[in-house]
Amino acid sequence: MAQDTLITDPALLSVLQAAAHARHQSLAILDLLEEYHTRDQSASSADEGVLERQLALSKQQKVLNAHLARLRGLNRQAILGVRTTKQETGEARQEIDSLHLQLQNLYYEQRHLRGEITGCEDYDHRINHLPMVPVEDFLAAHPAHQHSSEHDLTIARIQDEHRARQALEEQRQRLVKKKEALVKETTGKKEELAKLDGDMEKWLGGQETVRRVFEAREKKMVAQAST
Repeated sequence: MAQDTLITDPALLSVLQAAAHARHQSLAILDLLEEYHTRDQSASSADEGVLERQLALSKQQKVLNAHLARLRGLNRQAILGVRTTKQETGEARQEIDSLHLQLQNLYYEQRHLRGEITGCEDYDHRINHLPMVPVEDFLAAHPAHQHSSEHDLTIARIQDEHRARQALEEQRQRLVKKKEALVKETTGKKEELAKLDGDMEKWLGGQETVRRVFEAREKKMVAQAST
């Protein structure tokens, strides 16, 4: 039969086998009853072989009852198996739903992280605009970083740039202090020159007064001599 090739479960095959036995036994009883009915019609006496037929029929019915009992037992087991299978299926479905939900959450998290990664990769960081030494020049000056990763190389370049800028800042501070000292010195010299200018003007003013006194005296003497 086609269903025999489709059904492979041992429990279901046992049910089908028991059902087939019960069916065959039922058909055998029907055949026996038909045979007895035919004999009764042809027999001269209605009571002829009645006891024998009842015994044979009772024996066949016992066999049928045994098949039916086995069939009911298998049917009960099948029902319990179906209930167990439904419960296991429900639990498995819940687990699958939970795993599916976790998978969806992981998918959303993955999509979010990819978006964050893309945003980080496209972010115009200030480091891209730092006037650092080119990579080739840095590697030429620091050959120990020839095999460093891009991340470590970038950190090394930033640290080198930081040290260089610190050195430049220290140099600038020294130059500022030197400039302040020179400005202070120049201011002092300007004040000293201004003082000397004042003294010189006073001295020149005194010389002019003396010259005028001598000129007046000379004019007076010349006038007296002419009289």
